[in-house]
Amino acid sequence: MNVGVEGLDPSSIQLIGTAVTPAVMVSGCGILATGLDNQISRITARMRDMVREWRTLPEGHSRRSLLREEVAILDRRHAILARAIGLTYAALLSFVVTSLLYLLRRSVAVPEGLPVMSFSLGVGLLGSTAVLALASLRLSRRAITLEGAELFRDGRPGGPPAP
Repeated sequence: MNVGVEGLDPSSIQLIGTAVTPAVMVSGCGILATGLDNQISRITARMRDMVREWRTLPEGHSRRSLLREEVAILDRRHAILARAIGLTYAALLSFVVTSLLYLLRRSVAVPEGLPVMSFSLGVGLLGSTAVLALASLRLSRRAITLEGAELFRDGRPGGPPAP
């Protein structure tokens, strides 16, 4: 009999790793979903503030067009992050299914590759979430650039005037 770490059979260690990994991924998805939800909430609040400001400005005020542009960017970011949180929850479900499939293997004939496919799907969904989060960051930078352009229209402090 081949004995591994501290007298445990290597197959026992493998079983523990197999059982724990999906649970860790579920926790990670939960943390990620919370972070995305916080971002979505901040974007929503910021959009409301900007629309409120837009309504108070007189017709033809130069800031109104900037606010309209920024709200459009925030709307796109909100949609992207909403998709990302949806993918994160789908990944979470995929990892839960993986755990359930491993548990069912004790009493039901579950094809060997099925839990691996379910786990792989979850990993792919998380990769898609990361791509969407990067797209959201790119849009965030675009909105900040618009604000900076307005703020420093007459030149940056200590630097030459803007072109």
